[in-house]
Amino acid sequence: MPLTSVHDLRRIADAVSHLRDRLVLDVALRADCRQLRLVLDDGQSVLLAVTLDAEGRPRLDADLLRGPDEGPTGQLEVQFDGAD
Repeated sequence: MPLTSVHDLRRIADAVSHLRDRLVLDVALRADCRQLRLVLDDGQSVLLAVTLDAEGRPRLDADLLRGPDEGPTGQLEVQFDGAD
């Protein structure tokens, strides 16, 4: 049985630790049941997925998706100078 790298274990533990003391607003399961997305109250999402390694064995993968940084609000206005 192959061992999971320490880096992968730390990344998964970090992603899952963000669930502590957080409110889960939405849960979405992909149609093929290989991916689960948990949307948290702070705008972040935890993505849990099952991937296959090179030998075809299933592997758990977890990622923390942070929301976009708060930028300027409103519509972007672009003006073009053109010949009349």
